[in-house]
Amino acid sequence: MSLEVAATVAKGIVMPEAITLQVVLAGIVAATIWNLTTWRFGLPTSSSHALIGGVAGAAIVSAGWSVVAWDGLREKVLIPSLAAPLLGVAGAFVLMLFIFWLVRNKIPTGKERLFRRLQLISGSFVAFTHGTNDAQKTMGIITLALLAGHADKAFEVPLWVILSSASAMALGTYLGGWRIVHTLGHKLVKLGSPQGFAAETTTATLLGLSAHFGFPVSTTHTISGSIMGAGLAGGKSKIRWKVTRHILLAWVITIPCVATVGAGMELISRVTGSSIVVVALAILIALSILVTRNWTWESTAQLRALLNLVQKIRRKPKELESKKETL
Repeated sequence: MSLEVAATVAKGIVMPEAITLQVVLAGIVAATIWNLTTWRFGLPTSSSHALIGGVAGAAIVSAGWSVVAWDGLREKVLIPSLAAPLLGVAGAFVLMLFIFWLVRNKIPTGKERLFRRLQLISGSFVAFTHGTNDAQKTMGIITLALLAGHADKAFEVPLWVILSSASAMALGTYLGGWRIVHTLGHKLVKLGSPQGFAAETTTATLLGLSAHFGFPVSTTHTISGSIMGAGLAGGKSKIRWKVTRHILLAWVITIPCVATVGAGMELISRVTGSSIVVVALAILIALSILVTRNWTWESTAQLRALLNLVQKIRRKPKELESKKETL
């Protein structure tokens, strides 16, 4: 397996000499907060961009704007990440049209049965290429932390980093990925097995190519584009454009928002002189998101009514005092 993506994240975005453990911590905390927030609302944003933005923002506060490799950020991250979803739309659209032509004489139940089996292959292909791309970004960040503590060592990703990154990503997908799956598979467009196969095959192909060339593209962006392309093959009405706009907005604001949070966390760490405050704040925010993950506007009606009652009770003494003064 190539480690080009890990090398890009570790050395191609921020100057390695500007990286400290404090900067890495601030970047990871910022990315975690953003990922949990977008997961709470079921928005499929990029964890890759969150990590890159968080570390970049923290590094800027730590050592100035010059530490960011702007050419590397543009050429290795922004341009490939813009191209990947567009290629996903085009590739899945063309593949879906070919599938429509290929199975034009098959009965619907036969088509579903055939592509349900083929999805076992295409889904496994996506899982493999997802690991060759997304897990490597986590490897790159961990290796950054190792290099910060041992600046004299050459860049090398240890085996335990590879295994722990892959295991953490698999566990996180299993435990908490269903909100994102629901958004992409039901809210964005209603997918059948043929559309799922086309989207997965296109995504896996693009992820494999990007991993080979060391481009840390977003799996989320790529699969979203491929799903849109597969859906568009059945007509524009198949796509829920309101959901699409929300996803696109989240994509655009990810890097600047997480960079701002990362910068804030680095600033808090510097002002307080301790990283413990940053960790405690991150745990508090994470717990609040997890506790409220199933809350809706309707489910909080009782809580809002209670808060209104408390406010009224607190206002009464002040109102009585003002009346006494007027008398």
